[in-house]
Amino acid sequence: MIDTHTHLYAEEFDEDRNEAIQKALNKGITEFYLPAIDSESHQKMLQLETEYPGQVFSMMGLHPCYVKPESWERELDIVKGYLDQRHFPAIGEIGIDLYWDKTTLDIQVKAFEQQIDWAIEKDLPIVIHTRESFDETFEVLERKKHPKLRGIFHCFSGEIDQAKHAIDLNFILGIGGVVTFKNGKIDQFLREIPLEKIVLETDSPYLAPVPHRGKRNESSYLDLVAGKLVNIYGKDFSEIDRITTENAKHIFKT
Repeated sequence: MIDTHTHLYAEEFDEDRNEAIQKALNKGITEFYLPAIDSESHQKMLQLETEYPGQVFSMMGLHPCYVKPESWERELDIVKGYLDQRHFPAIGEIGIDLYWDKTTLDIQVKAFEQQIDWAIEKDLPIVIHTRESFDETFEVLERKKHPKLRGIFHCFSGEIDQAKHAIDLNFILGIGGVVTFKNGKIDQFLREIPLEKIVLETDSPYLAPVPHRGKRNESSYLDLVAGKLVNIYGKDFSEIDRITTENAKHIFKT
């Protein structure tokens, strides 16, 4: 299995990071993709990648919650510097978040569009963070439509129409712990989405699946997400594993 979205470098893992990774490896999770947040965490993220070559992979990008009036342009310069310096499997996590701060929408859109341009230029997928901002996110993606524009809607928790819209725009859905929540809703329609359009993720340390909801999430809990998909799709665990792993390898070109 591949955890396509995990913040293993987060401070929540400072006490037992290697143990948490080993626990996931023991469960058959072979690759971990780390989304970038901002320059304050780049070093920890990139260091972890060097410690687990061929297993941990860093993305690069500026998270929408860290698009601040006083620093976003400098942060984007740092992102561009890294993208020009070496290869990354994806640009992310990027997008629009209107849950925490609606006042920065304009600069969030500018930062999102700039990073989309880099992704198209470098032929890389993007990993999208969208929270209370599906309409605004789709507006940007429609405006930036391009044959090379593709990627993952990370932590997808929208409606069926939004899922289909994302797929029509050449994106696939990142499915994590929310699918196990009683009020998560996506479990009610997910079967209508082809399994070929889904990848697994944890977003650890956030959004732990049931029965760990409310506690620290871990990559080792990815099997609980896959187990829920077994029920939804009526397929064997090994089949869920195989198809979602192939999907991840295809999107990240590994």
